[in-house]
Amino acid sequence: MKIKKFDDLMVWQKSVELTISIYASLELINDFGLKNQIQRASLSISNNIAEGFERGSDRDFKRFLYIAQGSCSEVKSMLYVATRLNYLKNESYITLNHQVTEIGKMLFGLSNSLSDGSTRNFRNPK
Repeated sequence: MKIKKFDDLMVWQKSVELTISIYASLELINDFGLKNQIQRASLSISNNIAEGFERGSDRDFKRFLYIAQGSCSEVKSMLYVATRLNYLKNESYITLNHQVTEIGKMLFGLSNSLSDGSTRNFRNPK
């Protein structure tokens, strides 16, 4: 199946689900700084996938996927801190950490499937 829109990508769909889960899990937290930063980092994952996809070339898409991977690591780090501060229960941490780890692996696989350094259009490979 040929992917024609960024929202057809399973990794984008899973990253949106992660963001929704993070918003729900931290809804009652009063630490605005941490809450805002983790929400922004989780949003950055799906946004970078979408923006990179729309650029049209393997090289550009790959660059944005690397940025999304960095945002995954940022989310993982902040989930750990939020748990240590007792903002998240251990069960929530495990679930969210599993989600972000899975997304990171998917991003890595997708990045590796793209050609290096070319401007080939991944939507219309020749």
